[in-house]
Amino acid sequence: QVQLVESGGGLVQPGGSLRLSCAASGSGFSVYAMAWYRQAPGKQRELVAGITRGGSTNYADSVKGRFTISRDNAKNTVYLQMNSLKPEDTAVYYCNADTVVSATALLRIYWGQGTQVAVSS
Repeated sequence: QVQLVESGGGLVQPGGSLRLSCAASGSGFSVYAMAWYRQAPGKQRELVAGITRGGSTNYADSVKGRFTISRDNAKNTVYLQMNSLKPEDTAVYYCNADTVVSATALLRIYWGQGTQVAVSS
């Protein structure tokens, strides 16, 4: 079983910055692509940014130039540096990981519990 534990959310003023972290823990698995999603009240969950094991990244148009996704493969951890935050970035942010169980070679997708980001003056 894999667990994803997120941290780093909170309340910040417009124009401010936050850094989210998500660590995958467990045994007998390998982590491949990782991503951050967000869900605002009354809206569907949307992809914010993704990163492959090799470091290739993709971003939602709404966050390009402001957010940066990165990862530490040795720690099975993904980060999301969020700069120039706007009120419309307010949402619950979820970590996502594609994993392969070593014993079965099967792909399993895991989600974190979510961390709240609120951008308000």
